[in-house]
Amino acid sequence: MENMPLYSLTAMRSMEVIDVNTGTKLGYIRDVKLDCENYRVVSILIPSMKMSWFSKNDFIEIPWENVQKVGVDVILVDGGNILEEKKS
Repeated sequence: MENMPLYSLTAMRSMEVIDVNTGTKLGYIRDVKLDCENYRVVSILIPSMKMSWFSKNDFIEIPWENVQKVGVDVILVDGGNILEEKKS
């Protein structure tokens, strides 16, 4: 197995998440979902742009499989069908 870079959650929270399909800036990671039995990241959670006075924070959940690349200061994701579902 080749050497894979390791990132802390704190470091990843400071990286902007960008959709590779549209170039849209989605925001910054707010949290992650973990599978503790298999020791892996399941998805990343990004606050939704939509906010209202009467609803709690809504999150966009992006499966870890959709993360294309973690760079120096950005995280590139394939947000195609996930963002389409959010618009509906």
